[in-house]
Amino acid sequence: MPRDGRPIVVGLGEVLWDLLPGGKQFGGAPANFAYHAQSLGARAYVVSCVGADPLGDEILARLDVLGLSRDCVAVDSLHPTGTVSVELDSGGRPTYVIHENVAWDFLRPGPAMLGLAGAADAVCFGSLAQRSAASREAIRDFLAATRSDCLRIFDINLRQHYFDAETIAASLSVATVLKLNDEELPVVAELLSIGGAEDEMLDALCGRFGLRLIALTKGAEGSLLFTPAERSVQPGLAVEVADTVGAGDAFTAALCMGTLAGLRLEVIGAHANRVARFVCSQQGAAPPMPPELRRFCCGPP
Repeated sequence: MPRDGRPIVVGLGEVLWDLLPGGKQFGGAPANFAYHAQSLGARAYVVSCVGADPLGDEILARLDVLGLSRDCVAVDSLHPTGTVSVELDSGGRPTYVIHENVAWDFLRPGPAMLGLAGAADAVCFGSLAQRSAASREAIRDFLAATRSDCLRIFDINLRQHYFDAETIAASLSVATVLKLNDEELPVVAELLSIGGAEDEMLDALCGRFGLRLIALTKGAEGSLLFTPAERSVQPGLAVEVADTVGAGDAFTAALCMGTLAGLRLEVIGAHANRVARFVCSQQGAAPPMPPELRRFCCGPP
């Protein structure tokens, strides 16, 4: 895999169309993450699968427009491109109906995909794309093929009923970083039989799974970055919300890039909050990043 000085960052899992009230938007948490990581200076790849249909063709074309490599986006002739019906409440918060038996449920490992795994400096994956046995195995094969120093971010993204204790525990066991929100933390803690206050739950997760870092987002209340040695709290930032779709993925991308650059926790958290605030102010999950936010840790694009 040729290098050009930029870190190689991978979004691993679902790519799809979010069917929003105002029309369809390119989406899928790993794909959103890859887009925002590239905006912040990464050489980003999406590893996923689309159908051999017009919606799949549109996703491939969209990846080209966004400048994201689709070398590891497979085309499945047997299953349709993934779609998610999204409804927004009065505060812009989404609810989802995630359609099943779609192309990304049938992700298969191949030489190009495993070659990318060996070159990756960071990979972000979640729980949703592991809902099917085929994609779960492919994701685990990819993670097993990464280098020991690869940053493996488990951005948990609990959706509907598509998660369980075994999948979460297995994912945490291979992750180095966990990102979740304040609604997901008690669910994860209960599934893994972890009790106590917030810091006690985070400390237990770090200790049990050897995590380097946990990022806990709290919506309008800001965020917390937690390591076994320190914690950094960032307050929420005022924003006029258009919708919150993709804001968490943008936060994770900034977290990834700041961590790869070796920045201090408070610097990473503050910028991740600013990036997430901007995405909340825009329609859709992948708005163009303004120059003042792109110059986070890798200089001007």
